Parts: sequence; C-alpha cells; structure tokens
Amino acid sequence: MTYKDCWEYILSDYVRYSRTGRSAFKVLTYTFLNHKFAYQFWLRLTMKRDGWLWPLAEFKHRMMSRRYGIEIPWRTKIGYGLFLSHGVGIIINETTVIGNNCNIGSFTTIGSNKGKAAKIGDNVWIGPSVCIVEDVTIGDDVTIGAGAVVTRDIPSKATAAGVPAKVLHYDNPGAFVRKRYKVGNQD
Repeated sequence: MTYKDCWEYILSDYVRYSRTGRSAFKVLTYTFLNHKFAYQFWLRLTMKRDGWLWPLAEFKHRMMSRRYGIEIPWRTKIGYGLFLSHGVGIIINETTVIGNNCNIGSFTTIGSNKGKAAKIGDNVWIGPSVCIVEDVTIGDDVTIGAGAVVTRDIPSKATAAGVPAKVLHYDNPGAFVRKRYKVGNQD
C-alpha cells in the first residue's frame, strides 16, 4: 500500500464523517476534533507498515485503542468509507473482511474462536451491541438491528435482528448508510 492509497482511504472515511469538502487542511483539522475519525486516521496509516510515519502511526493507534476500547488490528481488510457510530467498545477480529461504506455501532464484536471471522459486504449498517460470530457472510445493503447475535449468513438487501439474528424483511435495504463514498470520487 502506498501513501497515496492510504490517503484515499483516509479521505473516504472523512467523507462519511464530514459535512464539508475534502481539502487536506479540513481532514487534518477534523482528525484532532473527532476521536472516531482520529482512530481511523492512525489505523489507516498503520496499515502502510513502512516509511518514516509508520512508528508514530502504530504508537497513536495503540494508544487510542486503549483509550477508547476499540480493537481493530491493522491486518483487518477494510474497504473505503468506514464509519464508527460512537467509537467505543468495538472489537474486530483481524481475519474479518469489511466492505465499502459500512457503519459499525458501539459495543460491537466481530469475532471467531475457530480461525476465520465474518465477511461483510458493502453498504452494511451494524447497530450497537451486535455480535457477529464465526465465519458468516453478510451480503450487500444489509441492516443488522441493535443487540443481534449473527450466527448464520444474511443475504443481500435484508434487515435482520434478534438472538439469534433472523431476516425480518427485505424492505428499504441499507437505508441507514448515508453519505456513501464512491471509489475514485473527486467531488
């Protein structure tokens, strides 16, 4: 991954959080004002894994992980436009694959005891206190209700909730994912 790639990921996350344009000054200013975005900023730079900025990025990522109780390892594959709803108590296994424009609520756990964790599609909204367990696949444009425990695959364009999570309907899929980032977006 190059610094240009890192910057594209950082901009994609910024677009999901901000109400303004994409200038570098605004991105850097916002980094110091919003702890959720700041965490993602340092996480994305840590994913580069080389260069002069890497040791600082790893240190900042580790410190913010402890402070806010967010554990997203640098090895986790995360698409463009990640949005952490409240930015506390989020634990994600490093084998998780997260698509573009995903919202993750507070106190969410995505994990595995057997090795491989979930694969999450694009435009997925995961509510607070959700547990996604083991190697499940969550399709595109999915909404997972608060407090759900996902133990089976969820098809695309579904809304699921409950313990264990069950598909409730296919109306208005992905409605809560706003300000979607389009790869290569030059707005």
